[in-house]
Amino acid sequence: MTEFHADLLIIGAGLGGVAASLSGLRLGRSVLLTEETDWIGGQLTAQAVPPDESLWIEESGCTASYRALREGIRRYYRQHYPLTPEAHIDPHLNPGAGNVSRLCHEPRVAVAVLEGMLAPYLSSGQLRLMLNTRPVSATTDGDRVTSVQAEHQPTGTRLDLSGAYVLDATETGELLELAGIEHVIGAESQNQTGEPHALAVADPLNQQAISWCFAMDHTEGADYTIPKPAGYDGWRTYRPACWPTPQLSWTYPHPITLQPVTRDLFSNPVETPHGGDLWHYRRIVARRQFTDAAARQDITVVNWPQIDYLPGPILGVSAQERERHLQGARDLSLSLLYWMQTEAPRHDGRTGGYPGLRLRGDVTGTAEGHGLAKSAYIREARRIQAEFTVLEQHVGVEARGHLVGAEVFPDSVGVGQYRIDLHPSTRGRNYVDVASWPFQIPLGALIPVRAENLLPSGKSLGVTHITNGCYRLHPVEWNIGEAAGALAAFCMNEKHVPRQVRASADLTRDFQRLLTDRLGFQLQWPEALRVQPSPGF
Repeated sequence: MTEFHADLLIIGAGLGGVAASLSGLRLGRSVLLTEETDWIGGQLTAQAVPPDESLWIEESGCTASYRALREGIRRYYRQHYPLTPEAHIDPHLNPGAGNVSRLCHEPRVAVAVLEGMLAPYLSSGQLRLMLNTRPVSATTDGDRVTSVQAEHQPTGTRLDLSGAYVLDATETGELLELAGIEHVIGAESQNQTGEPHALAVADPLNQQAISWCFAMDHTEGADYTIPKPAGYDGWRTYRPACWPTPQLSWTYPHPITLQPVTRDLFSNPVETPHGGDLWHYRRIVARRQFTDAAARQDITVVNWPQIDYLPGPILGVSAQERERHLQGARDLSLSLLYWMQTEAPRHDGRTGGYPGLRLRGDVTGTAEGHGLAKSAYIREARRIQAEFTVLEQHVGVEARGHLVGAEVFPDSVGVGQYRIDLHPSTRGRNYVDVASWPFQIPLGALIPVRAENLLPSGKSLGVTHITNGCYRLHPVEWNIGEAAGALAAFCMNEKHVPRQVRASADLTRDFQRLLTDRLGFQLQWPEALRVQPSPGF
């Protein structure tokens, strides 16, 4: 077994893993970073999800490096794409003009920019990046993770990886289970958390739906109909308990009111936030912004309620059942595409669907495979039992009652803003979508109750099933990872351990100064924004 060692061993190169690498590297530490796919960037790239961000992301609410990522994506388009003069000079260029984000773009552009951010450290040897590498086991000694065993998937080569600090940046908190770290999955009960929207009885298998996203374009008059998916006949009539119609339809429950709402593909082509039809919702290429528009197509990403996979969870089940549900999610997404191509009611009243819809696996890096995103979009992971757990009472507007603003955390290591947004669950619960205040990320949520050298670097921090709903988005995941990487480097440089940093007000302030002065973190919201609750739509 081949051995590799670095100061920081980071398992998973999603947004949190890349951010953790950057902060550790900038603070002088060597990093070993693994990634299960051949693309870094996680939900932004391999999962093909344009960034869900705060309302004020252009002005406030993220770290300096996340802002550099966003501006790097825009700069990449200006340098390499034939933009119209108007698009080229737009300081807030949104290549897809999608409604969901101010920066809807192609996944491969984000891959290129992220690779550019890591390139100097790869060149110097301070960073080693191992793609197509997944963890298979972990070795511990008391309260420390001593090594992680991984497999390079194309070759089957076994690797023994170690670091003074081990960071779990996997999409599912996989390392927590492998290393025996105390953690939670699924939904807690009201007796456990006191949260207004928690379940009456805890249910580990009550987990948010996963979605297998895909990109597509459309040419009227063409026929790109895919072969009929194996499970199509079943999906065609499948109606979840919380759904007003069969799932393969244009009607679904409104996330807030839970009343039936209908939104089709092309009927309402407006480009305002949360408005318009499904085509414009997560569009990543708007041909009108390119000078070669005659040769270019609009491209949109399908991440809609119709592909939320509800028959079962992927955490807390056997490997066989997990794979069955992952395959089911792929089959559901292909079935939606086939339904749209062959049967979907058209906006113009004609019959026969939209055969001109074309699956764009070239855009998601899977042209030689199934044509969907490389990986499923996973909304919730295993979560550490942390020194401090963020509850709905800390951030939810309703849960805080007469209090204005989220809880102020003196150990803040970052900020975020998004509604508490939980998609329908694998146990039949409908949406939970409630207002939250702009919030902070407390240091205590990054520190496990027992383990000394493992840190969560993404969705696996100390939140609940409920508060995961607002801590799971792109800039927050990045901030969590960047803070974790900085914490590991700070502890190595200053000869402390993470729980000592939190236990000492002086050390906490020293660490926070490092975050703000060296790395450009934002630790609190401006007062005018702090008291603005997240609106619905």
